[in-house]
Parts: sequence; C-alpha cells; structure tokens
Amino acid sequence: MKTQRVTQRVETRRLGAWGSETRRLGTWGGTMRAAGCLAAAAVFMAAALPGAAWAADGSPYGFDSGATPIKGAATSLDARQLKAGQSYRDGIKKDGKLYYRVDLDDKQNAYVSVVAVPKSGGKAEYGDGIKVSLQDGSGAQCGYQDSSFESASFTRPITAYAHRTIEADSSTCQQAGAYYVLVERTSKAVSTPDDWDLEIRYVSEPGVKQTGPTELPENWPSASPPPPGGGPQKRQGGTGFHDAISLKQGEWRADIKPGETLFYRVPVDWGQQIFTTAELGSSATGTTEYVSNALVVSLDNPARGHVDQDTVSYDGKPATLAIDPHRPVAFENRYSSNSYTNALRFAGWYYLSATLSPEIAKAYGDEPVPLTLRVSVTGTAKAGPAYDGDAGPFKVTADDREAAASGASGSQAEKSDSMALVAAAGIGAGTVLVAGLGVWTLAGRRRAARDAARGGPQDGPPQFGPPTAW
Repeated sequence: MKTQRVTQRVETRRLGAWGSETRRLGTWGGTMRAAGCLAAAAVFMAAALPGAAWAADGSPYGFDSGATPIKGAATSLDARQLKAGQSYRDGIKKDGKLYYRVDLDDKQNAYVSVVAVPKSGGKAEYGDGIKVSLQDGSGAQCGYQDSSFESASFTRPITAYAHRTIEADSSTCQQAGAYYVLVERTSKAVSTPDDWDLEIRYVSEPGVKQTGPTELPENWPSASPPPPGGGPQKRQGGTGFHDAISLKQGEWRADIKPGETLFYRVPVDWGQQIFTTAELGSSATGTTEYVSNALVVSLDNPARGHVDQDTVSYDGKPATLAIDPHRPVAFENRYSSNSYTNALRFAGWYYLSATLSPEIAKAYGDEPVPLTLRVSVTGTAKAGPAYDGDAGPFKVTADDREAAASGASGSQAEKSDSMALVAAAGIGAGTVLVAGLGVWTLAGRRRAARDAARGGPQDGPPQFGPPTAW
C-alpha cells in the first residue's frame, strides 16, 4: 500500500467561525483517513508475514519462508554478518567450508544453529555430516558441535549448533567484538555428492543478574515413566523446525512415508524432563523383509542444538525405540562436559523429528507406515534464572502450553502473535477514531447550544453528521 499524504486545503476567503471549524474538522477527517490507511496497512502486513511453507524449490523440508538468502565466505574476513533472531538460507558443496560473522557483546550468550538439508533419497556414510564452530578473532574456538547420519545411511535433515557462553572463570571468548561461525561439511567418496541446503539461525540468551550453582546433583530421576494414558490422538507432524507441530504429554498418531521427516515440538520448562518413545506399526502387506535403521528419531533443544537420537530396524512387525533418559532441564547443565547434558541448558520448545528410511519403499511400497509417538514431560516446573532481560525463546509461557494442547504449528503460533499485535494496533486506531467522534460530537453540541442562545446559526446550517471532508 502506498503511503498516503494527509494535506489540509487552504481557503482563500474567510468563512467565519463555522467555516473555520469546518476546516479544522476537515483536517481531523484527513487524520482519520490516515489512521484507516495505517490500520489497513497493518492488516496487509500481517497477511504477508512469513509462515511455514513448502520450499519453493520443492524440497520436502519446510524452510522458514522469512529466511534471508546469504552467501557464506571462503575466509573469515570476507564473512557476512548474521543478526540475532533472524533466519538465513545458504548451500554448501561436498567437503565445503563457509564462514559467517556475528558481532557479540560481553554480556549475552550466543547460539548459531545450522540445519543441513540434503536432497532426500541420497546415500550417506557413517561419518558424513556437518560441524559448526564459533571462533574469536584470534582463531580460538569458543564452542562447536558435530552432527552426522551415523548408522542410518540415508540423507535427511540434521542439525548442529555452536555457542559462546559467558563464564566468570573463563578468559576465552569473553570479550566483545567480531566472532566467526565456521560450517564444515564432511562426505565420504561413495556418498551422494549433491549440494546441501542450509537453514541458519542466530539467537542470543541474556546474561544472568547473579550466577547460581555450577555443580550438578549426583542423583537425578533416570527411570522412564509409565506410558502416557488417554489413548492415541491424531497429530500429523510438520515439515521443518519452523512449522513443527506442537505436542503436550500424550500418545500421538501420524502416518509417515518412506524418506519423509516429520517435525514436532514440546514445551519443557526448568526442572522438567522429556521422555520419548516411537513405534512403527505392523505392515498391512504381510511382508517380513528386514530393513536396518528404518526409523530415526532425534531430539534437539530450543536453540536447535542436537541433543540425542536413536534408531530401530523394521521387519513388518511393530518396532519401538526410546530416546535415552536425560537429566532435567537446568541452567547448570551448561557446565557439564557431557554433551547430552550440556545441551539441556535452557527451557523452551524441544524438537522431535522422525525420519523413515527410503529403503522401506523397496520392501513395503510407497504407502505410509503408521507411527506413534509417546511423549512424557515429568517434574514440576521451577523458576528460571534471573535473566538480565527477556529470556526470548528460552522460557515456557501460557501461550506455549495452549499451543501444545491445541496442536498449533510453530508458524501458526508466530502468526497468532503477530495478529495480536495487529489487533492491538487496530484497537488503538479505533480508540482514536471513537475519541475523535466524541470530541466532534461534544463540539457540535456546544456550537448548537451557543447558536441557539444567539438566535440561530451564525455562519451556516448546523452539521450533525460526520465532517464533509471524510
């Protein structure tokens, strides 16, 4: 929508008190037209907000449609800057290396995640994958994470992140300045050589006003809870992190096609644990052919850092896997040298993704296989750390729990928040309009009373409708 200029017409002749008032009301009418235009523009902008969408290139992964295209550099000094809270898209060649830049202060923690998306149906060897690392200007490594396809030798989306964490007793990577994100791809000679798409996201975590304990308790609840009750409920997964379908504790039923990856997200608060099992249903074809590592289920944290994964083989009979039990979500987990525990460092949306091997199609056909996810969230939610600012994605809100109950996708929840802002803007514009009409009505009544006391209108007939300039 084009910007509308509000102008005031200047009369060359004197119109008297009533005419002068009409000019002022005309200006108010122009203001109301501008308010209406702004409200309409707000609605239009809300409709254009990025939501989850199938990638324009036909990729089965649902990229964030609001992601900004970017080109990684071959050297650190040529690296383009990433901004906090923004998603980006790029691509990486076989055995490629790409640099990006982030400018950090000396107070906030920084996390840069990379989702690598190969073309579906490709071959991957055990060591194939990506490494994401964060370095300072001297080349010192602040943090890194590797992610690979491991024993499931078929391509699928995988994620890894690197972070810079502020620590009182550390001198490495604590200063403000330019830092560099390095993304490295490793592929064996026999692996599919096609380029991989990348979805990159940089988020920051505020520092804490007061440092809490850094030691982890020796004992923690490691026994798996009983399966959640209530029976299975239908909830088909999303196509990526951006449109992951929200889940709460329960038993969730979906259908998954060979080569397909389904994405879900579960709110896990401070002090809580997430337990997940996945079951493939029996085949209706009667086939009993064995497919190794037929289903892969991964768990990733709110910054899209990898936590853990497991696989199960399939022979046409029911097959079940369970993600290993891990410690409750706690701020002090970040001080652990155990990679699984270290990744459970903040509250927020934890992501589950399930991928069915394309080899299933050769043995059982292209029809989807029934999949059940059983999700348990145990423990009483605790107060989080005293962040020196908004926790951003590292918290669980009442809206998050509502989204988990309703099954809203991440993009739907984001759009709902945006529409709430638009509604607030619309209410604000409406309030201005109503207030303006009240002022106009009051002024009209006062003029009518004044004119009546003088024996009638002085400069023209009384006007009780909206100003003529509307």
